[in-house]
Amino acid sequence: MGLLSSKQSKVKQAQILMLGLDSAGKSTLLYKLKFNDVFLTLPTIGFNVEMIDTQQNIAITVWDVGGQQKMRTFWCNYFENVDALVYVVDSTDKQRLEVSKKEFECILKNEFVKNVPVVLLANKQDIPGALNAEEITRKFNMQKHCSDRNWYVQPCCAITGEGLAEAFRKITTFANNCKTSKEEGFTIFKQDEKL
Repeated sequence: MGLLSSKQSKVKQAQILMLGLDSAGKSTLLYKLKFNDVFLTLPTIGFNVEMIDTQQNIAITVWDVGGQQKMRTFWCNYFENVDALVYVVDSTDKQRLEVSKKEFECILKNEFVKNVPVVLLANKQDIPGALNAEEITRKFNMQKHCSDRNWYVQPCCAITGEGLAEAFRKITTFANNCKTSKEEGFTIFKQDEKL
C-alpha cells in the first residue's frame, strides 16, 4: 500500500503575439527558440503557433503571424487577450524600415494592445551593416510610442540564437506581470526599463 501525493502546480499560460514584416525572421526565430535548431522556412501564410515551456513558472504560447502586406490587415484579429507583443525587425532592411515602423505604430494604437508590454527584436545582427539596438530604438521612437507600457529592445540573430534567451526572459517576465495584473484587476504599471 502506498501513499500518493499530488502537487497541483499552477503554471500560468501567457499568449505572446509575434509580428513584423515578411522576411524579418519571425518563423526562424520561433523555431530556433522552440527546437534550438535552424529550419528552412517559407513565407508564413496565416500563422504558426508553438507552446514553449519556460523556467519561470509560466508556459507561453507564441503566435507567429505572417507579415506579407495582405496578411497585415488580419493582424488585428490576433490582438485580443495578448499578454505581450514581440515585434521583429530586419535590422538590415533599411529600405523597408519606415514601413515597419508605421506598421508598429498602427499596432500600438489598437485598444486591445493598450498597456501590453512590447519587446522589439532587432534581428539579423550577424549581417554587416545591421542597425544596432540603439539605432532601432531611436528610429522607432520607442520612448514616445511605448511610454504607456513596459518595453525593451533586444539585438538578436535568429540563425545563431544570439540574444534570444535574453529576449524571451524579458518577454516572459513582462507577460507574467501583465497576466498577474489582468487577473488581479489592476492597471498595468510601467516598470523600470533596467530589469
